[in-house]
Amino acid sequence: MADAPVLQPLGLRERKKAQTRRLLIDAAVELCLKQGYENTTVEQITHAVEVSPRTFSRYFASKEAVFIAVIDDLSAEVTDEILRQPTDLGPLESLRAAHVAVLTRVAERRPIAGLTAERIAMMLQIVSSCHTLRQAAVEYRSPVAMAVLAERMGVAPDDKRLELAVATFATVIVTACVDVAASDPEVSFGPDFVRERLEKAMADLASFVGELETS
Repeated sequence: MADAPVLQPLGLRERKKAQTRRLLIDAAVELCLKQGYENTTVEQITHAVEVSPRTFSRYFASKEAVFIAVIDDLSAEVTDEILRQPTDLGPLESLRAAHVAVLTRVAERRPIAGLTAERIAMMLQIVSSCHTLRQAAVEYRSPVAMAVLAERMGVAPDDKRLELAVATFATVIVTACVDVAASDPEVSFGPDFVRERLEKAMADLASFVGELETS
């Protein structure tokens, strides 16, 4: 077996950029939790981090993009996990298994760049309370993840079956979390919570599909 590639440490400039990005995300999350997504402005976020709106625009195109960035961080880890899944797993099952693996690592506090249990918990609370962010989460597509899934399915990246699989999974996971938040405002979000909801929602989906096949 070939040795794993050795990752080179980030240079000072890259570390500073990564730190600024983290600070902007954390400030946005904290402000939105305190006063709501709609009441939080880019100016307030930049003021909290003591940077200019111009600096903010170098990292994020909009306020919404801050939260998409966290989803993107999660997606990058999930994509790596999809590549580790057995080749006989279908797209939905490989997505489920990959998400469970990543969320398990986060819950156990094993290092994942940019992802912590606290950040995921707070982000989910905000997303569940804002229709704009919920819709953005459902519509989010990672080009890299889509390419990996397309290869697994043996289809082109623009194949409608690929989009159907990803759209189904995104809707299942977002709906599962949002529905619980709506029924129980005191729910404690976090990797364990999302993992459990995902497992339950996928089981429900499998049951529905089974009903269609036998009808």
